[in-house]
Amino acid sequence: MKVTLLAYTPEPERVVATAARLCYSSLTAEDLWEGLNPEKRADFLGKLWTYGHFSPFEHVSFTLAITGVSRALSHQLVRHRIASYSQRSQRYIDEVNFDAVVPPTIAHDPRAKEEFEMVIRKIREGYRTLVALGAPKEDARYLLPNACETQLIMTMNARSLFNFFQLRCCRRAQWEIQELAWEIRRQVYKVAPIIFSHSGPQCLVKGECSEGTLTCGHPYSKDEVNNE
Repeated sequence: MKVTLLAYTPEPERVVATAARLCYSSLTAEDLWEGLNPEKRADFLGKLWTYGHFSPFEHVSFTLAITGVSRALSHQLVRHRIASYSQRSQRYIDEVNFDAVVPPTIAHDPRAKEEFEMVIRKIREGYRTLVALGAPKEDARYLLPNACETQLIMTMNARSLFNFFQLRCCRRAQWEIQELAWEIRRQVYKVAPIIFSHSGPQCLVKGECSEGTLTCGHPYSKDEVNNE
């Protein structure tokens, strides 16, 4: 898996603080923009969290390239609807030699890994045969598994990322999207540390689990999470 932060709203914390301050000020947006020094921005962003005023965070967005992940992951990812996605198309791209993402539980078991790889080889052979017989790639792709590697570009605003991190950084999230969520959090934190200082699973942010009786029983601690 590789995640690259391609672009993001310039001065994201200044943008959020200005948008929020505008709601309570008679000054113009231009005056507020010039008047919010870093200390004032940090103070105001902290108040937004306390008040639960999250709409100003929608004014900043982050665009990430995500490669080396499975279709199983992308099927979960696109359920986060307040976002934009562009994904490599199996309709147009030849997948005859597709790479497969192998889950760790299978990769670490020699017999399971052998069985997994054997089935993947058969799928590749079946795909190649269908294409050779004249089947369009858009039909041959029906053979392709969830393990098929894909790549995509995702753009999400900060408020949507809060929700994404709450759900997918949780230890109960599926392993691959959990790994993706923590990597995205590390990358956006580097460019907007104040905005994302309170982001993550609910056990980390609020000190309590939102899963009720389904809790993992092993909450994250602030010492455990490396924001760098």
